[in-house]
Amino acid sequence: MTATERPLTTAERQERLDAAYRYCAAVNAEHGKSYHLATRLLTADRRPAVHALYAAARTADDLVDHPGADPERDLADWSRALLDELEAGWSDDPVRLATVHTYRRYRIPVEHLVDFLAAMTSDLTVTGYADIAALDRYMWGSASVIGLQVLPVLGTAPGVTREEAAPHAIALGEAFQLTNFLRDVAEDADRGRVYLPADVMAAHGVTREQLEAKRYDARFRALMQEMVEIVRRRYDDAAPGTPMLAPESRDCVRAATALYGGILTEIERADHRVLDRRVTVSKPRRLGIFARRLASAQAVRLRSRTRRA
Repeated sequence: MTATERPLTTAERQERLDAAYRYCAAVNAEHGKSYHLATRLLTADRRPAVHALYAAARTADDLVDHPGADPERDLADWSRALLDELEAGWSDDPVRLATVHTYRRYRIPVEHLVDFLAAMTSDLTVTGYADIAALDRYMWGSASVIGLQVLPVLGTAPGVTREEAAPHAIALGEAFQLTNFLRDVAEDADRGRVYLPADVMAAHGVTREQLEAKRYDARFRALMQEMVEIVRRRYDDAAPGTPMLAPESRDCVRAATALYGGILTEIERADHRVLDRRVTVSKPRRLGIFARRLASAQAVRLRSRTRRA
């Protein structure tokens, strides 16, 4: 500390923390429109933490997907800073500050963060996966632990432990990630990465070169049909976990599931043509899902206030 610096007052620290959470919410709103819409169904005390976790994941992902001159060093420096700041309890970076506060407030195991950062680091060198088992190993860090990070924020229903809900949170994180993989096949191929299992591709006669050339044909359609079914089974594995969550968090998860699951439906409606377009859920459809879940979320909160009264 230099002679001109002084420790922040409690009020100044709170002001910076509030600003950090607002910054993370803006990142979520800009880059994760469906996810951000679903988070609006959360109670106000839970929402900022989810924004922080999203912004941290997005920042690390961008260091890999939109790299600077030395992405390996940039990601390593950012990761090291976050881990050091998590131990110290403070950061001058808004995303890392909100993440540090969230991790400490909800006592999220640091191992989840370490595993996530390891998965992001692997994206710098690993460009494909031999089979679904290999892809699952990657998704442990890139998706499964995201579900485990968010679980303490959402909370569990009375009588339900985190350990009981954890397998379903893992499955939902993987389902969301796999949905993104199917939607972004062309975009990932442009970056030199393929997240479709190589053995499933080979069984349908689809090659990396075909993905890179964006050649759509019956073989690619059949590949995508099989992958959509694989992803839907992950959503099925996740479904029993929603009733295990705190009642105030269930509508957020149901909305997010409907929105992301809706991407699979849109892929099918497009006859699995994802190589020359980005398939999305339309804005009216997103708003319709939000409106239906909003009415349910408001009813849950009203019952909760009535019980407390």
